[in-house]
Amino acid sequence: MEFPQREGEERKILLHTHWENWNTNSSLDTSISQVVKNEGKGAKRKTSEEEKNGSEELVEKKVCKGSSVIFGLKGYVAERKGEREEMQDAHVILNDITEECRPPSSLITRVSYFAVFDGHGGIRASKFAAQNLHQNLIRKFPKGDVISVEKTVKRCLLDTFKHTDEEFLKQASSQKPAWKDGSTATCVLAVDNILYIANLGDSRAILCRYNEESQKHAALSLSKEHNPTQYEERMRIQKAGGNVRDGRVLGVLEVSRSIGDGQYKRCGVTSVPDIRRCQLTPNDRFILLACDGLFKVFTPEEAVNFILSCLEDEKIQSREGKPAVDARYETACNRLANKAVQRGSADNVTVMVVRIGH
Repeated sequence: MEFPQREGEERKILLHTHWENWNTNSSLDTSISQVVKNEGKGAKRKTSEEEKNGSEELVEKKVCKGSSVIFGLKGYVAERKGEREEMQDAHVILNDITEECRPPSSLITRVSYFAVFDGHGGIRASKFAAQNLHQNLIRKFPKGDVISVEKTVKRCLLDTFKHTDEEFLKQASSQKPAWKDGSTATCVLAVDNILYIANLGDSRAILCRYNEESQKHAALSLSKEHNPTQYEERMRIQKAGGNVRDGRVLGVLEVSRSIGDGQYKRCGVTSVPDIRRCQLTPNDRFILLACDGLFKVFTPEEAVNFILSCLEDEKIQSREGKPAVDARYETACNRLANKAVQRGSADNVTVMVVRIGH
């Protein structure tokens, strides 16, 4: 599917793996990165450090009339294999897909999409989600006038996750032997100045917002983690006939919601995402999306402050004709990913930072 190129916009698709290059006919401004890891590693490692979940949750349910100016969004990313043998994370950066979504122009003027996928049990689920979830979203995005943009977008996200999971499970079950891969998914869909955050599993989205009263930056949680030890998750699993042992579904799977993991879907593991809404404000600096490989060794506050220190580092100079602001955000991603590995994160580490321009 070919999309027209908007004047002044970058349009590119990149898929990096250690074992293949993936090409597509789409002209989306996308960055997808992923590497295969052998299946023997099995399900995701268990984490129980609830003290690292100390960031404040941000949920805005009322429609707020924000600034008439649409804030610019631009994504940057870094990934590290860490101590794992191979990379199973994937990510997608779509700075502007307004033309592709073809939303009602009277209601919506800009659509952006950013996502991080943390695979387990193999690379195929995270790779499939990175290649297909946004394509399904574009096809399902509301094209005509709607009564409620918020309700319509949320329904679109729910349908997109359900359809993507069903597609992967159908493909996985047709293989011999059947694929057992699974993946978390943390996606941020920006519709004008409203963020819709859809999440499965334990990757996270964090917003850096400046507090004028305290004159400090705060780390606000935009997503809810899903693990089998949470009461609602455990009740759903037990009602479906499954059980939770050692903090894992059937003693194996650490997350209670995911794409793929076909062998656990009959045990209450679901692909229904938690969806939250957030109104951007002039005090918002950036969005951090990262897999649990980062949050095993960084609290959200530590990660946000680390990024801020990089952005304020005047020693970071522009390179190859890039603006200094781009160089600083790229450096922040790379330094944070490196520091996570240095601190002993044994998992793959993916760090995505979305700059909010004012």
